[in-house]
Amino acid sequence: MQERQQRTINPYIILIISVASVSTASIFVRFSDAPSMIISAYRMLFTVLMIGPVALVKHREELIKIGRKDAFYAVTSGFFLALHFATWITSLKYTTVSTSTVLVQMAPIFVVAGSLVIFKEKITKESLLGILIAVAGSVLVGITDFKVGGTALLGDILAIAGAFFISGYLLIGRELRKRISLIPYTFIVYGSAAVFLFLGSFFMGASLYPYSSKNFAIFFALSFFCTILGHTVFNWALKYLPAYAVSTCSLLESVGATFLAIVFLGEIPGIIQIFGQILVLTGLYLFISNNK
Repeated sequence: MQERQQRTINPYIILIISVASVSTASIFVRFSDAPSMIISAYRMLFTVLMIGPVALVKHREELIKIGRKDAFYAVTSGFFLALHFATWITSLKYTTVSTSTVLVQMAPIFVVAGSLVIFKEKITKESLLGILIAVAGSVLVGITDFKVGGTALLGDILAIAGAFFISGYLLIGRELRKRISLIPYTFIVYGSAAVFLFLGSFFMGASLYPYSSKNFAIFFALSFFCTILGHTVFNWALKYLPAYAVSTCSLLESVGATFLAIVFLGEIPGIIQIFGQILVLTGLYLFISNNK
């Protein structure tokens, strides 16, 4: 996808397609019996191995020219991404796919606040209404699964933490993508995230190997479908869209994840959840129609 090529396709269309890829993440995680930190670490490692040759061969000069300040912020973005994966993937071990995905999709609240305060980006009343409707829908999707105690509460807290950390990742990316092209930026971010996650796994005592071929297949699937086709497209979109726009479109993940949970995990949504999904789609339509 050439960034210099004139865009002929609405970036929202590409973004929504990528969200469909990301929606598979929670299902892949549920089928793995590896520790959460290990899943996250290998996901990032495989991603770096896939984009590394392109970054080091075709974008070597740009990588060398990146200033220390921008490099520091890119590594910081990677740190936020690592924390996001570590907290959110862990949350899936304690609560349902629906609840975890909904709570982590509360990121637009943090992103909108950051966009207003840090970047002074203006948001129309219609767009803000669309965000609020979509967020309300996301809450309804998972509200019947919310627990008030035990391990489920821990899972809820971890998912909310994941929402906060992904917000920092998106906000930093919005600024850096103005100056750094897609492949060099993601190479630094994903690479630093992999380092942080492997270090975290080591200090937490998680074994780095051996794992079954099934687990490694899951790690690869998470890397290709959810990161290359998902997060990398998010980072592409940050060059053309505000961070709150990218974050709002990602709310559609809660709908996709809920549907996949029905098919593969037998987690059947109730009437309230279905109504919530309709609200998510309504809010996204309202938001996108006012940001063409």
